[in-house]
Amino acid sequence: MGPRVPLKVLFVVPYAPTGIRTRPLNLIRALGAEGHDVTVATLWTSERERAAIGELEADGIRVVAEHLPPGRSAWNCVAALAGTEPLQAHYSWSPRLASRLRRLIDQTAYDVVHVEHLRGVRYGLMAADLVRHRTPRPALVWDSVDCISLLFRRAAVESQVARARLAARLELGRTERYEGRVAAAFDRVVVTSDEDRQALLALVQSGKGTLPDTHVQVVPNGVDLEYFSPVSEPREPMTIVVTGKMSYHANVTAARWLVEEVMPGVWAAAPAARLWIVGQDPAREVQALGATWPDPPGPGASMPASRVIVTGTVPDIRPYLRRATVAVAPIRYGVGIQNKVLEAMACGTPVVATPQAVAGVPTRSGSELVVASTAGEFAQAIVSLLGDRGTCDRLSRASRAFAERQHDWRRAGAALTDIYRHARD
Repeated sequence: MGPRVPLKVLFVVPYAPTGIRTRPLNLIRALGAEGHDVTVATLWTSERERAAIGELEADGIRVVAEHLPPGRSAWNCVAALAGTEPLQAHYSWSPRLASRLRRLIDQTAYDVVHVEHLRGVRYGLMAADLVRHRTPRPALVWDSVDCISLLFRRAAVESQVARARLAARLELGRTERYEGRVAAAFDRVVVTSDEDRQALLALVQSGKGTLPDTHVQVVPNGVDLEYFSPVSEPREPMTIVVTGKMSYHANVTAARWLVEEVMPGVWAAAPAARLWIVGQDPAREVQALGATWPDPPGPGASMPASRVIVTGTVPDIRPYLRRATVAVAPIRYGVGIQNKVLEAMACGTPVVATPQAVAGVPTRSGSELVVASTAGEFAQAIVSLLGDRGTCDRLSRASRAFAERQHDWRRAGAALTDIYRHARD
């Protein structure tokens, strides 16, 4: 098949592609912009997710969607406990979606079947069985996104959320064996960073398997450069923002470390500094860190006196990123690429991040952002930026230019297209 011939792609994602799940959403859009014929098969759990699927359909993307009730996911996990496979591999299983996928694969000559995340692997294995004897058969691509075993290994030790530590320890062995085994069932595996690539290959080798170097490839996350963009409005003085889904255990741990260990050092030098914790569904541990303030900080808006403001779910995080003096990514453990870092950089907001937060981003500390490891170093970096308009302006320009140069979703879509074509050779 020539390099310019559009591909017919079945894109299976086990959760609704939304602005929170930015990778599948933007890869789907990038593939569509390249002219490929994309059918999305997905699941939704809330009316908000269902509306997001409708927006994707309005963009001209064909979507097959089924409702996944919370009770179904809970039952899937309970049923999987007696087996040897990780609960993640069963969490998003929907017999109704599986049935519709079988019909799609039987009736359509797809060039590629793309499956995202560990939660989607069972659909990919089902597709592999269905097309095993088909000539020609579609290429089977698994976007693992991250090495989940690596995440569990770190969460089991470093998470400050007890239930997350327990779940990681229970799932770690199962997940390591499973990830190492199923990688060979696909023609190509995709991850977001080289660290995840190396970890996944090590799991394959530990299970006595072998894969060629080209089997697992890196497609970094991008950022929507039109949506996340700088504005000319002045920033709110002495403000710090941290963003992310605040029910996620790694973000809970990061928020607690920031408030309890970093911010006292900031306030000792800059008593007027205020912190905005912005993100949906904050866990009780996050809510306990400060006062609530649900409205975005528009120009001239008065802010509450509290030093720590927890917003909860907001319709748009951009006002916070665009108005803050500094954005921080105090991640203590994680894998892959932190979208929160890319979004802040695209908005031209100076960033202070831990090494863990930028492990998958080829930045240089002091050039596009500032990297700090300890609580003391992190506090010092924040204080320095709060009082240095010139450095903030320089980092603002450099971070936006870096996002444009390295993390345009169009580049990611083109890289994924190349992987599809080589998988079919």
